[in-house]
Amino acid sequence: MDHVGIVVEDLAAAIAFFGELGMEVESEMPVEGRWVDRVVGLADVRVDIAMMRTPDGHGRLELTTFHTPAAIRAEPADAPANTVGIRRIMFAVDDIDEVVARLRAHGADLVGEVAQYEDIYRLCYVRGPEGIIVALAEQLG
Repeated sequence: MDHVGIVVEDLAAAIAFFGELGMEVESEMPVEGRWVDRVVGLADVRVDIAMMRTPDGHGRLELTTFHTPAAIRAEPADAPANTVGIRRIMFAVDDIDEVVARLRAHGADLVGEVAQYEDIYRLCYVRGPEGIIVALAEQLG
């Protein structure tokens, strides 16, 4: 897998949110032209994208904001975790409480609560900008 793409309305907020999860901006650029129209099946596409990578360099996100045509919301921003489609991206973290506190500074909220799975993990879902759900996993021991 090369990367996961996420369409957002507020690119700066999404970059800040994923930055708190340790991701780093690899590149930012405007994208437009006939070639992108052909790839995505839309006309007159004009977007800004930010490629972000995990610190280990193995994972990447492409955050995209559409200027034209306008983005369309396919579901409510607060869609529940059992909504069909890609629901979350999971991040391994060292201190789940500390990461949740940092994400709250960017407007994120817990979807449920932090829960422990046996003596192996502490886990939670956090809803961030654009209703994006990220899962956090802190390995115990």
